[in-house]
Amino acid sequence: MIEGQTGTCAIGVMAKAPQAGRSKTRLCPPLHPEEAAALSAAFLRDTTETIAIAAKSAPITPYAAYAPAGSEAMVARHLAEGTHLLLADGSSPMPEGVSGFGRCLLHAIHGMLDAGHTAACVLSSDSPTLPSALLIQAAEILMAPGDRAVLGPADDGGYYLLGLKAPHAAMFADIAWSTGSVADATRARAQSIGLELVEIAPWYDVDDAASLEVLLAGRDGDAAPCTMAAIDRLGLRSRLRQAAAE
Repeated sequence: MIEGQTGTCAIGVMAKAPQAGRSKTRLCPPLHPEEAAALSAAFLRDTTETIAIAAKSAPITPYAAYAPAGSEAMVARHLAEGTHLLLADGSSPMPEGVSGFGRCLLHAIHGMLDAGHTAACVLSSDSPTLPSALLIQAAEILMAPGDRAVLGPADDGGYYLLGLKAPHAAMFADIAWSTGSVADATRARAQSIGLELVEIAPWYDVDDAASLEVLLAGRDGDAAPCTMAAIDRLGLRSRLRQAAAE
């Protein structure tokens, strides 16, 4: 249990250990596996820095909900200072209907709430430019009296954030993960159990070549300095321009 966690909102980025061939595979091509892993590591750093920035303005505790087990050291080296590690590999017992990535998400929610936080959010690791203001807004909504959920929808039909004040397993049950129906299915689950769902502004995930182009185009958002440095180091702008011209 973390000291002083009562009256706080935990925000945990879903942190898969950056490994070539296992990280951001939908970005290959145009990236090589080693490059995708390097970009994944930069995303983790920028996302946890964003949580840390938000924590200066709201009662937020940063987490990295990591997988697989045993990868703590590999994940930890890419995190902002003060980020707590939490295993979220879906290995704990799960209610019927909760499968796939939903197991990891619910595992993370349980872990953060069990640590004594008033509310908990799971956060995508694919949105390095996400504005910290959206995390502050999510925390403020959740910290108000009464049970509710907060949804941050992604442009691709998924979501970049889901926040809860209780571990409502129904929010993760019978969801077709990695499809464009995830956010709509989550809205339907909230309605089915009578849970108030508050939505905040949408943002975009960087999980394929098209969304990588959006990132390179410099859409408004936080600076994501580690991500931008990795893009420059890998020469991605010129490579993608050349590929488009061929």
